[in-house]
Amino acid sequence: MSNDRSTPAALVPKPEVSTRLLVHALVRADATVDAEELYTVAGLLGMTDQQVRLCVKRLVAEGRFTHEGRGRKAAIRAVADVTGSLAPDAAHVRHAYRQDRGLAPWDGTWHLFAFAIPESSRAARDTLRDTLLHLGAAPVQNGLYVSANPIDKLVETHARHLGVHGSVTFLTSTDLRVGDMGDGPALAAALWPLGEIAARHERLAAFAASCLDRLDGAVESSDAERLTMAVELAAEFAGAMHPDPLLPPELLPRPWPGSRARELTASCWTALLDARSTPTTRGARGAPRPLPRLFELYSDAFRV
Repeated sequence: MSNDRSTPAALVPKPEVSTRLLVHALVRADATVDAEELYTVAGLLGMTDQQVRLCVKRLVAEGRFTHEGRGRKAAIRAVADVTGSLAPDAAHVRHAYRQDRGLAPWDGTWHLFAFAIPESSRAARDTLRDTLLHLGAAPVQNGLYVSANPIDKLVETHARHLGVHGSVTFLTSTDLRVGDMGDGPALAAALWPLGEIAARHERLAAFAASCLDRLDGAVESSDAERLTMAVELAAEFAGAMHPDPLLPPELLPRPWPGSRARELTASCWTALLDARSTPTTRGARGAPRPLPRLFELYSDAFRV
């Protein structure tokens, strides 16, 4: 598979993966972590064995994992679901791919949320503001936020949980103007940091393309190298998608790099999954090596 790109693979920046995220990423469906796999992938990411040991020790102290044995022969088990920030929001990801494929056209409706919460409830006010931003809304002015997507029910649920539902006004409009600005794409460019969002997707596209080139190259990659690639790809994808408001294509510049980045990511993930599922992916005794749960989560999220 060939990808049109101008950046040599060696010059594509590597995603940042912390030791904690790595441990979370390698949890398998049975809640265990293959210690040999953990230390090998950590080494490929530039982490030392000491860093891994200290991280596992902290996770055990926090009650997130149990640990028996030493080093690469240790038995490591997650106590609860600890996939962490690398786990995709399946609904968010699916909506993105539906938009990319023209399956979720925008109806022209803006969803607005206004609130005036007193200083005595400052913590709830700050949490509601953070929730709106996390859901992709943008501030129009103090206490007024707008989204191009129907997030009303989610906002209402959070507002009720915070005990401030009575202070929030919900409304929709097909005629939103800020001053004299009423054109949809112009409003989107003014309200959301499209340049920053696009740059994150350009970085994701470059990394996914470099991964595809490596997978399609003449040099055979090891199972550990492919797993390392999967963890890095998941980290880069999460970094691009989590702050993305998924504005409708009707409001975005064309071409929009998010669509290409997601297409390359899905292709790369499929190639990685196929490679990890081959008969050559075996444990020490010849038995098929279980895949980290991360593969299941992303495969499910990419299914539209």
